[in-house]
Amino acid sequence: MKPSQKGLMRIVRATANSVRGFRAALKSEAAVRQDCLLALVLVPLAFWLTADTAERALLILPVFILLIVELLNSAIEATVDRISPDLHELSGKAKDIASAAVMFSLVLIGIIWATVLWPRFFG
Repeated sequence: MKPSQKGLMRIVRATANSVRGFRAALKSEAAVRQDCLLALVLVPLAFWLTADTAERALLILPVFILLIVELLNSAIEATVDRISPDLHELSGKAKDIASAAVMFSLVLIGIIWATVLWPRFFG
């Protein structure tokens, strides 16, 4: 095991690891690419639709939650597949639970966007 690094060098290496992980997820996971495209649409849309900083933050926050949950879902899937490519009840359960977390993140986006924007356009 490498001796632990401290200070700025640790932050630099951690950032490099994070960037490498994000690139790997973009390359290998269609769902990550789709969620990133959704974020590329919704984040600028939040700036265009709202002038209020709090509303804008409220619209953007669940989009980043989706990206975080999708990355964790991809990590869980990769780990389960690494342990064994064989079908197993617990492997399927772990993947399904992680997928449910992504689904709830998407529902959260819909609820928050509807709650913030409905009164503006239909209220």
